[in-house]
Amino acid sequence: MEFTSTIVDAQPGVAIEAEIFGKRVRQLRLAAGWTQEQLAEAAGITTTYTSDLERGTKVPSLSVVLRLSRALGVSVDDVLRDFTIEAVRRMKLA
Repeated sequence: MEFTSTIVDAQPGVAIEAEIFGKRVRQLRLAAGWTQEQLAEAAGITTTYTSDLERGTKVPSLSVVLRLSRALGVSVDDVLRDFTIEAVRRMKLA
């Protein structure tokens, strides 16, 4: 069963978060030696959504962050590692 969560389309001010998150997911996926299809299946999300996340065009819900963390076998703080205090301070959050 594929899981589709509530997602927010990237908009001005949201794109930076999506880009940071997407780059990290891609790093973790490649480190695991997985394709996007394999990650999508393991996380219970669609391949299209996985691609959208990695390209920084979608912002995931918390449940998707948890699913990706579990699928990749890493902690949530590892998935969100690049959201440092400095990075978050520079973001224009709505």
